[in-house]
Amino acid sequence: MALVIQESLRALFYAPFYAALALGVYDKEGLAVRFVSAPRPGAAADGLFHGTVDVTWGGPMRVNQMYDLHANCDLVCFAEAVTRDPFVLVGRTPRPNFRLGALLGVRLATVSEVPTPWLCLQHDLRLAGINPETLNRIGDWTMGENADALRRGDIDVAQLWLPLAEELIASGEGHLWYAAASRGLCSYTTFYARHANLLAKRDEMLKLVRGLYTVQNWLYRQPPEALAEAVASYFPAVAQPILRAAIARYRALGVWSREPILPREGYERLVASLVSSGFCKGTPFSTAVDNSLAEDVVYEFPRQQ
Repeated sequence: MALVIQESLRALFYAPFYAALALGVYDKEGLAVRFVSAPRPGAAADGLFHGTVDVTWGGPMRVNQMYDLHANCDLVCFAEAVTRDPFVLVGRTPRPNFRLGALLGVRLATVSEVPTPWLCLQHDLRLAGINPETLNRIGDWTMGENADALRRGDIDVAQLWLPLAEELIASGEGHLWYAAASRGLCSYTTFYARHANLLAKRDEMLKLVRGLYTVQNWLYRQPPEALAEAVASYFPAVAQPILRAAIARYRALGVWSREPILPREGYERLVASLVSSGFCKGTPFSTAVDNSLAEDVVYEFPRQQ
């Protein structure tokens, strides 16, 4: 049994996927996995349509986007790994008791590499009664450029992922203002595939989901240092203390799912953000999600507390 699985980009919040590879859980399932990377995040779904990869991990955002772009799209999300938004706002000065209204009148730089972080933040703003268009926002810099601009004082606050944000916080050059995970469930990353392939390779896909669930059980039973050690080879440029601190923060924020079943609440919160921005029309949960594999796995092996 073999599958080709693809990452959309290298990111620390994908740690459960990397841990599954590093810990050899698929080998124990009797599943041979070939791991590849997409040429760029926006092209991740292409391999599924072309038949060069079996499974991609990434956001339900991409699945919703593909339903708008492809009339006969049959992509489905079938196992969740990241259940809350992993992006944060880091400011130059401390901002205790932060409220979103504080973003009015400051210089903000948001993520450009992928659209979801800003799409979700702009929805938070709308729900708080703030028009996102009124912000003094830079939206076309990379996160590395955002961090450098924050250090220089060219901006007041930057939207970042970890470990980049963790480096700023550890050095005292940045202060955590807002963790987007605090908004609640917001399905951020899942395995997704063509529905036809999910049916044709159901046994292999079941082993894939079971492997992910094994890691989900493991990572919440182990100290954060164990996960940091497992994924360290995927992030060779990150200093170990920063990697451990970032892993610990993500786990404390509840960023990672405890089981692969994708909750309707999290999916619909994400889709509301995509729709409110005009990014896409929004695809119904019943069309874009197939929880049958995840439900079978969780039923077979109840979550270990």
